[in-house]
This record gives sequence, structure tokens and C-alpha cells, in this order.
Amino acid sequence: MQFFKDLSLSAFTAGFVAVLVGFTSSVAIVFQAAQAFHATPEQITSWMWALGLGMGLCSLVPSLILRMPVMVAWSTPGAAVLATAGLAGGFSMGEAIGAFMVSAVLITLCGVTGWFERIMNRIPMEIAAALLAGVLARFGIQAFTAAQTALPLVLLMLGCYLVGRRQLPRYAVELTLAVGIAWVALRGQMAWSAVHFSLAVPVWTTPQFSLAALVSLAIPLFVVTMASQNLPGVAVIRASGYPLPVSRLLTLTGLVTLVLAPFGAFALNFSAITAAMCMGPEAHEDRARRYAAAVSCGAIYVVIGIFGAVITGLLTAFPKELIAAIAGLALLGTIGNGLATALREDGHREAALITFLVTLSGVVVAGVGSAFWGVVAGSLALFVQQYGRTRAQGG
Repeated sequence: MQFFKDLSLSAFTAGFVAVLVGFTSSVAIVFQAAQAFHATPEQITSWMWALGLGMGLCSLVPSLILRMPVMVAWSTPGAAVLATAGLAGGFSMGEAIGAFMVSAVLITLCGVTGWFERIMNRIPMEIAAALLAGVLARFGIQAFTAAQTALPLVLLMLGCYLVGRRQLPRYAVELTLAVGIAWVALRGQMAWSAVHFSLAVPVWTTPQFSLAALVSLAIPLFVVTMASQNLPGVAVIRASGYPLPVSRLLTLTGLVTLVLAPFGAFALNFSAITAAMCMGPEAHEDRARRYAAAVSCGAIYVVIGIFGAVITGLLTAFPKELIAAIAGLALLGTIGNGLATALREDGHREAALITFLVTLSGVVVAGVGSAFWGVVAGSLALFVQQYGRTRAQGG
């Protein structure tokens, strides 16, 4: 099989790091969202089964078919919205499931009609690259702020990364991760008590539909998933140069969410941060072989879904400083490339810089994250500049 010929240590490591970063950075929010609807431990495990299976298959299968990296994740801002709205509104699990299904239908319609892809195609590459850099730069910053609580670990990993980039550039991230894990293991900083051995069992919840849940859960979940997740996800795809069929893949995420929603899959969408890890040069120097990283990531997600609590415990056993450090170091190249692309054209430079800064700020307005507002601010700045230039030339 061609995949096994294309698979490499760097690609598998990129997939593993993507899972490690994407999972551990937000799994607590998913747990909070489930608990907001009074989920039982069995239902929480079912949520992880549905999300792991959904993310895994939506990443693995299209990547194998297209031979390009397709990265799908759960909606972290969507989970945050659900956790907040669920507690405030007192909704039942059945009403939440109904809201998940309505949101999935709306996302599917966006894919079928193709309007979302048409909008994304009108965004200049410099704006998309600035958005990508702004989203990822926060992880780069966190890699160094982690030194406040784990200075020896961060310095060790940084030194290992720099030496690795000089001596073995293809394996710099792998060596850094291995050294970091060995350090925390030897110092007894792995939280092994979080590991519990059990298989995940899916639990069906019959959906209930109500106007209150539609307004308070379904619509906000749809909006933040599209604006804060799918928009930067497509920006990563565009900036990485892969001609993926965005509308068809968006339709796939909506349909899979719809099917798995009764088991707890609240929203599947394009990934941004973890996609950058699997689409960048760290995954493989040959662009045509980077899809193996996405396939590896998808396979690990499927394993997470099947083994549920075991893998959840293993991944969350790593110290948060190690996760922050490896994420930031693994993304350095992609951040640099994004900034270089964003600032290369004089005519787009200020608009791209505004996009980058607004996105990096992390500002949230009306429940919508900074990625969306970064694009809005940059597009408005570009419009004013070009409109003024056109008027001046016309006069």
C-alpha cells in the first residue's frame, strides 16, 4: 500500500504531536460542556467515542483518498459556548443533542451550497497567511511563557530543538519531544493516576427539539464553529497550498456530525493549529508525503474513540508545560512562513498586519473569536486602502 511507503517517523510524530496538542489543550472544556447538560460518566465516555471516531475517520479517509492532509477536529469554542449556555439555560441532554443536529444540518448546507468556499476564495492570500500566523503565534508565545513554571524543561527542549535543527533538521521535533518526555518521566511529573483501563461504549440519547435550545445552543454553536474554527482552518489550507475540495469536506463534517450527534459529537470542523503541524515542513520535506501525518493523526483519534478513558488518561498525564513547549516549537516554521507571506506585498502589508494583531489579541466579541474579527478588520483595512487608491487614480 502506498501509504506505508510514504509513512515516515517525522510524519507519524507530527500526527502524534497534533493529537497531543489538540486533545490535551481542550479536552477539559469538552468535559465541562457535557457536564453542563448533566451527563453521566457513561455519556461523557460516549462523547469521547463519538468525537474520536468522527475526527479520526474525517481525517484519515479523505487524506488517504486525496493524498493530501485533511485535518478535522472538534469545535473548542463550540464546547465553550455549550458549557456556558448549558449551565445558564438548564437544558437537558436530549435538547443539547437536538441542537447539535440542527447545527450539523446548517454546516452541511454551507458545504452543499458552496457559499462558504466562495467567500474564502475572495480573501487575499496575505490576509489568510496573517490569520494563520496570528492563530499560531499564541501557541508560540505559550511555549516560552511556560518557562515561568517549568524553566529547566523549557530551556532543555529549546536547546534540544536548536541543536536538532542544526544537526538533524528532519528529526528536530521528534528529538525534542523524546527529550521532554524523558525529563518529566525521570522527575516523576507524569500524572499516571489519570489512566483508567476501560473500553468506550456508545450511549444513544434521543434528540429533543425546542425553540429555546435552537436560539441558545444550535445557532451560537453553528456561528462560532464556522467563524472561529472553519474560517481559520480554510486559511491554513489556503496558506499551505493544498487544493482541497473545501465544500465537499465541509459537507462531510456536517453529515458525520449529524450521524454521531446522538452519541455526543457536538461539532466537527476543519482544524487550524493541528493542521498546520501536519501540513508544514516538519511533517515531511516532501509535500506529497505529508498526508501520512494526517492519516496517522486520524488513526490515533480512532484509537482514542475506541479506548476512551485509557487514551484520555495517557494524553492528559503529560504536564501542561511540556504540551505548550512542543506545540510552540513545532509551529515555529509555519509561523515564520505565514508572516513572510503576509508581509511580502507592500499593498497588502498593513491590512495583513492588522489581521495578524487582531487575531493574536484573542479578543472575543458577541461570542465570536478573534480569528473572525481579524479577517473582518484586515478586509476592511484593505478595502479602505484600495478604495482610496482607486478614487485617487480615478480623480
